[in-house]
Amino acid sequence: MNWKSTLETREELLDHHAVTPHFSAGFAIGVIAVHLIYPKLPGNVANATTYPFPVLYKEVFFEIEDLFNGNSEIRAQVIEAAKYLEEQGVRAIIGACGYFAHFQEDVKEAVDIPVFLSSLCQLPLIKTGISQKKRILVLAASGDNIDDNLLGKVGTDSERLLVTDIGHLESFAGIRHGKTEFDNRRLMISTQ
Repeated sequence: MNWKSTLETREELLDHHAVTPHFSAGFAIGVIAVHLIYPKLPGNVANATTYPFPVLYKEVFFEIEDLFNGNSEIRAQVIEAAKYLEEQGVRAIIGACGYFAHFQEDVKEAVDIPVFLSSLCQLPLIKTGISQKKRILVLAASGDNIDDNLLGKVGTDSERLLVTDIGHLESFAGIRHGKTEFDNRRLMISTQ
């Protein structure tokens, strides 16, 4: 039996297991990232030093605005990226932009490993863990695109969310529009 992410029966558990051979191995997480050129500091999903374990990236090529809008024309490319990462042996897949939530359902059905394409996937858990009286801040590159349709794809809604659009900030332009420089101090001050 070839390796698969979940074993569903006792017989599968007791079966012989093998993995597809690869030229490299040991990547815990696969990351789908949009081709954007900007300084990716440690802490950024697209900077491998952010993680204390090996990650494997698959770059996708489309306009970031298409991702913000959930353009169906990019769906196949996102799914193919996920399949590639799975074929390379990663154990789970994440996305390097919250707006990958548009494709959460499609991708999780296309592969046999766990998929958490968006940081928005954390919202149901956060809502469960804090008082109903508390609100949750969501900093968004395109606030207008954070709506109940998008949030429903990750199992939540806009109730209790305080969505703040930072995409229009000049200090965020380097990230949103793929510039080769940005002032991180200015961005931090702008969002406080």
